[in-house]
Amino acid sequence: MLSTITSSQEAIELEEKFGAHNYHPLPVVLNKGEGVYLWDVEGKRYFDFLSAYSAVNQGHCHPRIINALIEQAKELTLTSRAFYNDKLGVAEKYVCELFGYDKALFMNSGAEANESAIKLARKWGYTKKGIPDNEAVIVAVKKNFHGRTTTIISASTDSAARKNFGPFMPGFEIIDYDDVLALQKALANPRVCGLWIEPIQGEAGVYVPQEGYLKAAADLCKKHNVLLMMDEIQTGIARTGKMLASDHEGVRPDLLILGKALSGGVLPISLVLADDEIMLVIKPGEHGSTFGGNPLAAAVVMAAMDVVKNENLAENAERQGIVFRDRMNAIKEKSSMITLVRGKGLLNAIVINDSPQSETAWNLCLKFAKNGLLAKPTHGNIIRLAPPLVINEDQLHECCDIIEDCIMNYKK
Repeated sequence: MLSTITSSQEAIELEEKFGAHNYHPLPVVLNKGEGVYLWDVEGKRYFDFLSAYSAVNQGHCHPRIINALIEQAKELTLTSRAFYNDKLGVAEKYVCELFGYDKALFMNSGAEANESAIKLARKWGYTKKGIPDNEAVIVAVKKNFHGRTTTIISASTDSAARKNFGPFMPGFEIIDYDDVLALQKALANPRVCGLWIEPIQGEAGVYVPQEGYLKAAADLCKKHNVLLMMDEIQTGIARTGKMLASDHEGVRPDLLILGKALSGGVLPISLVLADDEIMLVIKPGEHGSTFGGNPLAAAVVMAAMDVVKNENLAENAERQGIVFRDRMNAIKEKSSMITLVRGKGLLNAIVINDSPQSETAWNLCLKFAKNGLLAKPTHGNIIRLAPPLVINEDQLHECCDIIEDCIMNYKK
C-alpha cells in the first residue's frame, strides 16, 4: 500500500535515505501537473520551465494522451515481441509516414535508442560499406550528451559522466562540435561508419551551431558514405519551432533518434527511424527489448503526436521563442548578470556572468522556485529555460516577469 506524503521534507528525507544519490534535485516535491503548471505537496503552484528535459512538450497530463493510456491499459499492456500485437504495426506506420522513413524501431529510453543506432551503424558499416571486422569508427563531438550507459559515455567528454566508470569501449573518435574542417578530416577515414551529433547540444547548455553546420555535415556524410546519426531526443517533437531541429536546415538524417516527448511525458518511449537499407541489417535475435514496442506505448505515441500536430505546437514554439529571447535580451541589457542568451524555439538558455564552479545559477533557480517558476542549472553557470509548448503569450510574459524580478533583485 502507498503511504501518503504529508510534507515536502518527509518526501526529501525518504529519497535521501532509500534512494540512490545520483541526482541533485531542487528542494521542491511535486505531486500534480496540468498544462504548464506543477503543484507541490503543500499546494503551491509553479510554472514548469524544464518540461522534464523536454519530455513534457505537450504539457502535463494532456487529457487526450492520458485517455489513450487509460483505454489501452484496460485492454493490453505488454506481450513482448515474442508475438505480434494489434497496435505496434499501426504505430510504426504512423511514425514512418510522419517523419518520412521506411522502418521504425521502438525502444524505451533515449539511451536505448542511441545504443540501437550505434549497433545499426556498425553493422551497416561491416555489411554494406565493407569496413573490416571490429574496425568501425563512429565520429562523435565534444560536449555531447546521448545518455549514460557505458558504451555511450565512451564517446563523452564530460568528466562527471566518465570518471571511475572505465574501461571504455573503443571505436569512437571525438572532434570539435560546430567545426566543418574537423568534419572534413574525420569523415574522410574509410573506416568511419557514422557521425553521431545533436542538432543543438541541449545538455551542454543549449549550444546552437552556426547556420549551415548541419547541412555541411549531411553533405560530407553523403560524400564519404557515412551514416548521419541525429540525436533529436531533446530537440525533436516541435521543441525548437519545427517538428525536428534538423528541419531548420532541411537535413534528413540517415538514422533519426527520438525519445522524451514521443509519449508526452506519460511513459518511456524511444525510437530509431531509418530506411530499409540500414534498418534491415539487423536480423531476428540480434537486437531487442521486452518492453520495446509494447501496445501501451504504441497507443500513447500516436495520441502524443496527434496533439503536437493538431495543436500546432511547433508553430507556437517558434512564435513564443522569439518573444522569450527578446525579453531575456532586454534583461541582459539591464543586468550584467546575464552575459548571453541563446536558443531556438522554446529551447533556450541564459549564461550567468560567473564561473561554472559558482553557485550563482543554482541560487538563482532557488529564487525562481520561491517565486513560482521551476528551472535547473546545467554546467554550473547556465540555466536552461524550456516550458511546455502549450504555453501562451500571457503566461510567457508572466514567467519572464518572474525571471526579471529575480535577476534584478538578486543579492549574493
